[in-house]
Amino acid sequence: MLQTRVDSGLDGVIVADTVMSEVDGEGGRLIVRGHGLQELVAGRGFEGVAALLWSGYGDGGNDEPAVRDGLAAARARAFADVPRLLAATKGLNPVEALRVGLAMLPDSDPTPHHYLVCGAMPVFLAALLNAHKGLSAIAPDPTLTTAQDLLRMIRGQRAGEVFEKGLDTYLATVADHGFNASTFTARVVGSTRAGLISSVLAALCALKGPLHGGAPGPVLDMLDEIGEAERARAWFDQALARGERLPGFGHRIYKVRDPRADVLKATVADMPMTAGRLAFAANVEKEALAALRRHKPGQRLDTNVEYYTATLLEALDVPRAAFTALFAVGRVAGWCAHIFEQEEGGRIIRPQSNYVGPRPQ
Repeated sequence: MLQTRVDSGLDGVIVADTVMSEVDGEGGRLIVRGHGLQELVAGRGFEGVAALLWSGYGDGGNDEPAVRDGLAAARARAFADVPRLLAATKGLNPVEALRVGLAMLPDSDPTPHHYLVCGAMPVFLAALLNAHKGLSAIAPDPTLTTAQDLLRMIRGQRAGEVFEKGLDTYLATVADHGFNASTFTARVVGSTRAGLISSVLAALCALKGPLHGGAPGPVLDMLDEIGEAERARAWFDQALARGERLPGFGHRIYKVRDPRADVLKATVADMPMTAGRLAFAANVEKEALAALRRHKPGQRLDTNVEYYTATLLEALDVPRAAFTALFAVGRVAGWCAHIFEQEEGGRIIRPQSNYVGPRPQ
């Protein structure tokens, strides 16, 4: 009979060795395949980060041009499935519809599956957003990067370079982040040898949960409700007195400021027509942190990635309902990398539990 201390959140429990990424919660640092976050996003876009993550594992690893070509071909392949996707997803929100789209991809498809899922996600998302507006789906352009093509498919024409770079930076920034809930889910399913498509689908289902992937939209709802920076202090005091969680603040691992927040804040600052909104968000952020210190003096709560993700995606004119789905477009590269790693060296993940129910007489 097993009896031991239970930690239902697995805090501090080491379940695997990984070369993918390290989240330093005390120091506020993120390392991806040996590169610090600032260095990573300064020198690589989404395709470059994907190539780095897949190095030593999947086809195209450590070869950015090969990854770019592979993703472009996969986007063209995925576009053939768009009519079937749209027919099957009427009335569903973007994440629910992406879930259907991934489930439609066959294990027998000859396209390397990491390209298949990473190429399908932006094509499916753009088609779904256009269908919601009553517009036809736009075919992908294989000469473009993922970020360039996604914005073009959503908008109907190329976006300005600063907007394309902004989305590229976002996708690269969120591509991997340790053993979060969705990544761990991908590894659990991958450990059964269910295959990459099934493992990514499971990860997307985990991301759908509001405790993991659903907070950037509510950040904008919060900013809209506050309205003016002068109202922020009273608004936060009232919200915290009611026991509410502040979207965009606090993180399970980071005990200091999330380093991704600064990268995305700087990215928003580079975009035209954002100065006023960014200044307002920065002032509200200061009031939120002060309120958290007043109401929760024993807790270490700081700005997380969701706060400036919200302002960035707002500047890119992405609908709030699509924020979580767009996050998945970037994170899927990391999911694939972890699935590769788990399949190569890991056993089936099978933890134990303490039985606390009744026993037969």
